Amino acid sequence: MTACIVGWAHTPFGKLEDPDIESLFGRVARAAIEDAGISAAEVDGAFVGVFNAGFSKQDFFASLLLQTIPELRFKPTTRYENACATGSAAIHGALDFLAAKRGRFALVVGAEKMTATPGAQVGDILLGASYRKDEGEIPAGFAGVFGRIAESYFQRHGDQSDALAAIAAKNHKNGVANPYAQMRKDLGFAFCRAESEKNPFVAPPLKRTDCSLVSDGAAAMILTDEETAKSMAKAVRFRAAVQATDLMPIASRDVIRFEGARAAWGQALGQAGLSLADLSFVETHDCFTVAELIEYEAMGLVPEGQGARAALEGWTTKEGRLPVNPSGGLKSKGHPIGATGVSMHVLAAMQLTGTAGEMQLPRADRAGVFNMGGAAVANYCSILERA
Repeated sequence: MTACIVGWAHTPFGKLEDPDIESLFGRVARAAIEDAGISAAEVDGAFVGVFNAGFSKQDFFASLLLQTIPELRFKPTTRYENACATGSAAIHGALDFLAAKRGRFALVVGAEKMTATPGAQVGDILLGASYRKDEGEIPAGFAGVFGRIAESYFQRHGDQSDALAAIAAKNHKNGVANPYAQMRKDLGFAFCRAESEKNPFVAPPLKRTDCSLVSDGAAAMILTDEETAKSMAKAVRFRAAVQATDLMPIASRDVIRFEGARAAWGQALGQAGLSLADLSFVETHDCFTVAELIEYEAMGLVPEGQGARAALEGWTTKEGRLPVNPSGGLKSKGHPIGATGVSMHVLAAMQLTGTAGEMQLPRADRAGVFNMGGAAVANYCSILERA
């Protein structure tokens, strides 16, 4: 059975006044239901993505959704968590629910409230998405993990600082057009390339412009089966949805190859019966610029070690052969952990239905969405198309 996205909602990302997750749920859950043109009573199950891990003393978020949508009382509602791919895990829960014919309409909500937590504590919480036995003492937290990945990549393939700056500059330029983005500022290549007081090293060779932002935010969507979607006002079809999990310790694998991402992309394109050239654009998980660089190789856009070509030759700009992150990506948009995977799918759906406003690409028929948890540990790839 093929599922379709038929409604959605999205808050701005950034330092929001919302006091908690409950408030963020309130901004998107009912709005997504209304956008789909159905009543809350028609929702048969809800799938909630929140990482938490210490950002909030309140937990047990699935039942908290009923505070916002009391019509869900006595219906199945489940919370999902899979590091930075938490939102996509919730989506997969909804896809399985629909495939099992347990219901007709599923609500997916992803949210995170991060900015109320002190910076050092944020770093420690996020480090929980790495293998603490080996990686718990790496300086600069999770940025330090990706700093090591960048160092290893540079050692094998040469200094890629120009490519990382090009990726950062592209995503910040794209983010100017995204009304939900936390940072809507075209920083330019020169600023992103140079170490400065405003752009210091965070985890060498990664600078501040190489790192996604700590954010609050939420996104939600309604999924239904393809037959039901035919009568809806709009529909975006899942042509493929794949999850591939890799080993967590970076010492246990060749960490600069992102083999889990490679597997997810290969399986998703195979399931869809498509090649990368058939896609109009990609939304990919640029938690750090080096992640986007390696993901170019994992998706098959360039051979191994040649990610810089795609960045420096403009292949992935809005005007390039395969636009990557026309939304501005996590780099510009922000990265509220539980919301990210849902947000990526919503923004792709907006492109595919021609409702992306200033972000809109001239041709948007099919999209690839890649959402990653940890250092390429939880890997989710979706192929979406306008139904």
